[in-house]
Amino acid sequence: MFIKNALCATTALVMLPVAAAHAETLTIATVNNGDMIRMQGLTEDFTAKTGHTVEWVTLEENVLRQRVTQDIATKGGQFDIMTIGMYETPIWGKQGWLVSLDDLPESYDTQDILPAMRGGLSVDGTLYAAPFYGESSMIMYRTDLMEQAGLEMPDAPTWDFVADAAAKMTDQDNEIYGVCLRGKAGWGENMAFITTVANSFGARWFDENWTPQLDSDEWKEAVNFYNDLLTNYGPPGASTNGFNENLALFQQGKCGMWIDATVAASFVTNPEDSTVADKVGFALAPNKDGVSKRANWLWAWALAIPAGTQKEAAAKQFIEWATSKDYLSLVAEKEGWANVPPGSRTSLYENPEYAKVPFAKMTLDSINAADPNNPTVEPVPYVGIQYVAIPEWAGIGTSAGQEFSAMVAGQQTPEQALEKAQTLVTEEMEAAGY
Repeated sequence: MFIKNALCATTALVMLPVAAAHAETLTIATVNNGDMIRMQGLTEDFTAKTGHTVEWVTLEENVLRQRVTQDIATKGGQFDIMTIGMYETPIWGKQGWLVSLDDLPESYDTQDILPAMRGGLSVDGTLYAAPFYGESSMIMYRTDLMEQAGLEMPDAPTWDFVADAAAKMTDQDNEIYGVCLRGKAGWGENMAFITTVANSFGARWFDENWTPQLDSDEWKEAVNFYNDLLTNYGPPGASTNGFNENLALFQQGKCGMWIDATVAASFVTNPEDSTVADKVGFALAPNKDGVSKRANWLWAWALAIPAGTQKEAAAKQFIEWATSKDYLSLVAEKEGWANVPPGSRTSLYENPEYAKVPFAKMTLDSINAADPNNPTVEPVPYVGIQYVAIPEWAGIGTSAGQEFSAMVAGQQTPEQALEKAQTLVTEEMEAAGY
């Protein structure tokens, strides 16, 4: 629903003439998010410039993570380009599993990439993935329902305000739910959101000695709050809702508030897809009264080249095309400035046309407010806001996510979910030698 077929080859990105290079067919694994789907509809522009063609493997987020991780760890060679994020890139780059992108041409302007994104996708100053888009998280809300509730959303709300607003905005008879949140199991799905909630309540995954902390009072308070909010004021079947499911609910007018990735803003305000496009406001992710950390994350969906590909040169050309300033201009020409991939380049936020987009400033403010080097109130031995940047995190987050999803489904209490998560995390970390 995001793709328009009108394509052009008018942007200024300089590529090798078709006749000057052997034409390749690149296989690219990517996530089924709207910006990536739009990119697939524009790849004729890349083919016209280079002669290379593209075969897409488009997967749901959890499946994508599993497929690319398995492929790169086993040197399977299925993909020439992988869509990965800030969690995988530093770990895989350090292990020599990714091709350096430091030799992209000067015209690409690597220094224009937002510092937070460039830093999160680099190892010791070497860039191993280029951000297709960058994001934090924020509140998207129905301005009309907020007004009907007699409330005014602050720019920087607390969780108490969110809970009060969710209660007043819920109208189950008309299938309007005060809040939509991620409940689908996955280290990048519900655990991304729950971890930011925990951070904002003063919790942490590990103390400075790598001892798991899910039995702490802060975790208990955070998880009980999340569970109560979602089970009392969320939609039915919330335990199976991830980013795309909640996006659809919001576009259909069924969510009073949705706390999720800033990248969703262009889709909830697009009148072609959203029934409430003209009734959406934005605010920073919440914090708890007296706690300074907000529940916002930092992430980039980025393009990387697995080491060992036989099509490295062509793959670099694609990354140069898809993550360039010229690609942003191409999308703006076809779809309007509100629909360009956000959060990747400084120049985008200096563009006076993009400054007119209603969510541009809040997106940048949210990204700048995220600090992966200091994610928690108490000190921790790890970096990462909505994840812990260690190889074991994918297994830990996946297993814990299943427990919390079962909790939202009513199959166990928050206390039971936390007890099980604490046990499995402890066992995993001991087995890994921490």
